[in-house]
Amino acid sequence: MRILSKYLLKQHLVPFVFALSALTAFQLLNQIARRFGDLVGKGLPGSVIVEVFALSIPFIVTTTLSMAVLMAVLYAVNRLTADRELVAIRAGGISLGRLMVPLLAAATAVATAAFLFSDQVLPRSNHRLRTLLTDISRTKPTFSLKEQVINEVQRNRFFLRAARINQATFALRDVTIYDLADQERKRIIYADSGYMGLSPNQEVLYLALYDGTMHELSRTDAKTFQQVEFRRNVIRVQGVGNLFTRTQEDAYKGDREMGVCEMENIIRGARREAVIAGRRARTARDNGVRALVGLAPVQPDTAVPLQDFSPYCRALKSFAGFLLPAELKAQERRRPPSVADTGILNRFNEPGRRAFTTGRVDRPRVADVLSYRDRSRSAQVRVANYQVELHKKYAIAAACIVFVLIGVPAAIQFAAGGVGFVIGTSLVVYTVYYVGLIAGETLANRLIIPAFWAMWTPNLLFTVVGLFGLWRLRRATSAILLPERLPRWLRRAPHPELAEAA
Repeated sequence: MRILSKYLLKQHLVPFVFALSALTAFQLLNQIARRFGDLVGKGLPGSVIVEVFALSIPFIVTTTLSMAVLMAVLYAVNRLTADRELVAIRAGGISLGRLMVPLLAAATAVATAAFLFSDQVLPRSNHRLRTLLTDISRTKPTFSLKEQVINEVQRNRFFLRAARINQATFALRDVTIYDLADQERKRIIYADSGYMGLSPNQEVLYLALYDGTMHELSRTDAKTFQQVEFRRNVIRVQGVGNLFTRTQEDAYKGDREMGVCEMENIIRGARREAVIAGRRARTARDNGVRALVGLAPVQPDTAVPLQDFSPYCRALKSFAGFLLPAELKAQERRRPPSVADTGILNRFNEPGRRAFTTGRVDRPRVADVLSYRDRSRSAQVRVANYQVELHKKYAIAAACIVFVLIGVPAAIQFAAGGVGFVIGTSLVVYTVYYVGLIAGETLANRLIIPAFWAMWTPNLLFTVVGLFGLWRLRRATSAILLPERLPRWLRRAPHPELAEAA
């Protein structure tokens, strides 16, 4: 059996490597075709362009690894069946279940490697790729501006949208500008047309706008609003930069730029925030009723224990603590706050400052209840978003095992399919699988279904289909051994290949 296991794994290895390489190369060429036009012409070094596409490979490998497993299983088992090798193996007394043991063991090893890759390598590459693309987008903004899109000229400060952009003359039509650089106010500028250009040192962007209005809103006083009409207005945006500069440090991370343990930490905090906000909403509602009958208000219970990390994160933390030295943290001497401590008072709003200084608490309003409820729902949505990405890492890795269960019976049942059967079946299965993931992600983000069922339902459905196919094959084999004296309705027509093996 050991020789047979090595032979089966060897038959699967070459199709697996070929499928993984071909699928990855195809997806990479698609990425190059989509992004090459945005990168060329910005004067970027060749190493930066190569780095962009190299950082795209980990995400591509994560999506194509399970499909490569499916294609390898379909091709290898289909070939064994077509060459009558499977018939000889079954004739030697080896059951189909025993035959699948090395395949499931290899799929488990691939699934484990895929999960570790998506948890440790993929978030870092995604974070670095996102930072690099942001740096590239700030290089020569006049070239990268797109029509009908809000373009970020300066990060989090200056945004521009134009219905029409002439890349030859830099003429603009139907322009909208969002200027958020001022901390005291924000400006929204609408113009019928305009022109843009760079200064000789390629670091200042000039915008000449015609026939428009400028709206100024105060960030501190919602009642302050100013509107100015103009025939011609020149806007000067400094620090745009035409040269490519790298961001040295970017602490912000999205959900796809975090590992499992980082997402679990955020989920713990968001769940605690949702529970506390829900309790405060109920307490504010109850205090409103108590105030009507003259009862004293009560304080909400904010003691919520944090959930423990998963066994994987605890093991990972222990392993990291074994390899790395412990961090030294200096202890700060704390003193009790006083009323004169304006630094503490500035952390509260006006009702909070009155409560801190006088001990008087304002009566809750309906707006407070609604605000707490909105805060609780926002925290629940944040929990769902991160749980979706968390379960997606596990589900996509487990798909390597699921595709073995569905690939073996499909390849045996359609032995004469050939390469066309392998490619067609792989595309159908993978399309259905990822459509299920996308639909489940949408439903989970809207809090319609739990994140677990949203991500694991495709795996469970394909597992049921695969086990049903294996059961039918085993049932067909058992029908061969039925005695002829049994009634005809108890007999089952065996599969031709299995009948020949018997």
